[in-house]
Amino acid sequence: MAKYEFALILKGQFELTVEIADELYRAGCDDGSPGLCNGVFSIDFCREGESLETAILSAIADVTSAGYHVERAEIEAEAIAHTV
Repeated sequence: MAKYEFALILKGQFELTVEIADELYRAGCDDGSPGLCNGVFSIDFCREGESLETAILSAIADVTSAGYHVERAEIEAEAIAHTV
C-alpha cells in the first residue's frame, strides 16, 4: 500500500490540549500530527491506503469516531502528482 500525505481541517474552535491529542490517537489517528494555526485546528496525516480517497476517508472516520467533525481535506499539489 502507498502512503498519502494530506491534512484534515476540523470544524469549530478548539485549543490543542493533551486530552484532545490523546482522544485522536486512541481513535486511530496515530499517523497524524494535530496542530493549531490562527485558530484553525488541523491534523496532518501520512496514511497508508489502497488509494488517496480510501486513506482520506479512513482518517475522516477515525476523527469522527473521536467525536470531532471534519470541515475539509487539503492536499498539496505535489502530493497529488505522486499519486497519478
